[in-house]
Amino acid sequence: MKENKNLKVYALSDLNNLKVHGRTSGNLTPLTLFWTGSAIELNVKASELWIEVESDYEHYEPWISVLINSAAVSRQMLTAGRYWVCIFRGMNANVVKNVRIVKELQAMSEDPSCSLQIHAVKVDGELMPVEDKPYKIEFIGDSITSGEGIIGDKVEEDWIPMWFSAINNYSAMTAETLNADYRVISQSGWGVYTSWDNNPHANIPEYYEQVCGLLTGENNKALGAFEENQFGSWQPDVVVVNLGTNDGGAFHSPEWKNTVTGASHNQRLNDDGTYNEGDLKSFEDAVEKFLFKLRKNNKNAHIVWAYGMLGIPMMPAINRAVDTYIKKSGDKKVSVFQIPNTTDESVGSRSHPGVLAHKNAAKELSGYLKEILAK
Repeated sequence: MKENKNLKVYALSDLNNLKVHGRTSGNLTPLTLFWTGSAIELNVKASELWIEVESDYEHYEPWISVLINSAAVSRQMLTAGRYWVCIFRGMNANVVKNVRIVKELQAMSEDPSCSLQIHAVKVDGELMPVEDKPYKIEFIGDSITSGEGIIGDKVEEDWIPMWFSAINNYSAMTAETLNADYRVISQSGWGVYTSWDNNPHANIPEYYEQVCGLLTGENNKALGAFEENQFGSWQPDVVVVNLGTNDGGAFHSPEWKNTVTGASHNQRLNDDGTYNEGDLKSFEDAVEKFLFKLRKNNKNAHIVWAYGMLGIPMMPAINRAVDTYIKKSGDKKVSVFQIPNTTDESVGSRSHPGVLAHKNAAKELSGYLKEILAK
């Protein structure tokens, strides 16, 4: 490739017109993208743009997608190492392009080595200001919100990063429809009380107040994952919670055992197949407790508990828990919304919602949120 001698390198910390999406430690030397949907956004008046990335992993490699003027133009795996990636070249140097480089993969709690960092950009023009959008939305969820299964044929069952997507996700689609900036907090298999396999420590609320507390290892500690999140710096207008699917699955899974301490945990079914009343109450208490935590940190946001893309077995319990919270708190800015179920036509890989299912969810959810935001 012929070298462009007009390219200049800028460290991210030297850029005035850089917009960062997603929770971070605030450090730009380099910037670590932790969560799915995390991104950098630039308005670029140039013919060529590169970014310097640094990727690491033991098992699960990061992926990125590139959007130019909101259109997805490329998607790629990032192999381990520090190197330059060309985002575009040969474009009209006199036209401003909105560019977003988006992390496609969720934070990987099972791989302490998995990380994605951005050090610098290289451009042959100038970077223009990027305006904030009128609204902010935070999405909290599990594998559905992580975009597991969006990419790939229905026959695919390998649990690998290739099948995850942030940009074909109901969260991104909903935000796009509402002209909102957004963040995602999500983890496959996790719940509000327990994971699908009954692990009581694999729940989002326990780590919600940290930058990315569900990660593990000294490297992630050094990157700032376990620091307290600075909620005051980014207050959402709406918080969408899509949790409960894995909590429901736990009732149909064997008990979880801690191999070190011998402790065990199990959400149980009665002999007639109904939920054990005490175990169901534990789930409802977890929903209620999480709502109090969400309100403490998001003072003015409307909180929507959205659920239903893979069935609605926990909907009665969610409704009861939300009602209990409202009665105790007097908080009227909380509601429950049922998302359309995934069908044989809309399913993706790994028996998860596919692109069509996410489009259907985004259409209904954005219509509901539009009414809330108009109040």
